[in-house]
Amino acid sequence: MTWTVNINKKVLKTLPKMPKSVRQTLFLLAGEIEHAGPVRGNWANYSKLGNNRHHCHLKKGSPTYVAVWEVINKTIQLVEVIYAGTHEKAPY
Repeated sequence: MTWTVNINKKVLKTLPKMPKSVRQTLFLLAGEIEHAGPVRGNWANYSKLGNNRHHCHLKKGSPTYVAVWEVINKTIQLVEVIYAGTHEKAPY
C-alpha cells in the first residue's frame, strides 16, 4: 500500500529559490516515501527525530540542505514534508 506525501505550503514557496539538484532530490525522496514509507535509512544522515518526525540530508557541503517530514496519520498512511532548506534553519 502506498503512502500519501503532502508538501507544506512554506516548502512550496521556497522551492524556486533552491538549486535545481536539491529540488530534484526532494522529489526523489518524496517518491521513495510514497512507495516504501517514511523510514528512509538508505538516505544520507537519515535519523528519526522523535515519535513521528524524520530527517535526512538532500545535499552535503556548504550549504547543507535537509528535509524534515512528519507522519500525520499511520492508519491512512499520510506524511507531510514540513521543511526543506538549509541545515541552519531546520526545525529539529
